[in-house]
Amino acid sequence: MDRVLAQIPRWANENVLVGFDTADDAGVYKLTPECALVQTVDFFTPIVDDPYTFGAIAAANALSDVYAMGGKPISALSILAWPAKGDPDDLAQIVRGGAEKIKEAGCALLGGHSVTDSEVKFGYAVTGTIHPDRIKTNAGARVGDVLLLTKRIGTGVVATALKQGIAKPSDVQAAIESMLMLNRRACDAMLAVETHGCTDVTGFGLIGHAREMALASQVTIEIDSRSVQFLPGAIDYARLGAISGGLKNNREFGEPCVEGWSDVDELLYDPQTSGGLLISLAEADAAKLIASFGDAYAVGRVVERQNKPIRVR
Repeated sequence: MDRVLAQIPRWANENVLVGFDTADDAGVYKLTPECALVQTVDFFTPIVDDPYTFGAIAAANALSDVYAMGGKPISALSILAWPAKGDPDDLAQIVRGGAEKIKEAGCALLGGHSVTDSEVKFGYAVTGTIHPDRIKTNAGARVGDVLLLTKRIGTGVVATALKQGIAKPSDVQAAIESMLMLNRRACDAMLAVETHGCTDVTGFGLIGHAREMALASQVTIEIDSRSVQFLPGAIDYARLGAISGGLKNNREFGEPCVEGWSDVDELLYDPQTSGGLLISLAEADAAKLIASFGDAYAVGRVVERQNKPIRVR
């Protein structure tokens, strides 16, 4: 994808505040000196068995990109691929689950678009608003910053373990609860302190999204693997071989950018669905954010650029 994006022509536009140059979570377009639009789109195949829960997770995942920029979601359009002979009751549950999660975010559902496809896919294009001077990008990390993460890691291996029939129901439920949790409260806590940079940890895994932040900010990010918190069962399932194709792709792509190794290496590449925010900020502000949002915890720090953008210990 990096090679493809490099071939896309760039046209200068003074109102584009964030484009695709730094692989950020969403684009930002300035409307007035006080207001800009945050725009993103995300959809995927079912990650859980229950249709309603799948729809709600898809919505939470799409909304997350707006929160990662520090924005407020205001409207959404659904995107649906559905088999011609699919069960209409299942479809109704997917759409209802998504709509109710969109409502929970205080966001208006405006409609959407559907196509016939043999494989189910569902998600949203979400628009938010933000003040042009208050945008949080993945290019703002500063040397000396602490890195906080607001959710535990492991949704990918738990979902794979579910497909393999080896996941405990309690572990699946813990992963579902994490994926259903909006990043709204984490965003509010981030905006209450001086935050330098932010991204959300989703499909590229912790290493992949930290890599994007490091490259965009021209720094090296050190990840302390001993501090990373994992969902129940995630470590065991990874050791049992519940490794998705996405995890393997993430590792193949990201490993050349990484120095160091840990005994939970696989999970650092695990693709997350509706993962947490990865926030870069000064130590004092990190302490304030943790105090106000108890789910946040430190996973590393930002140092001057070294030979590679990511260092794991």
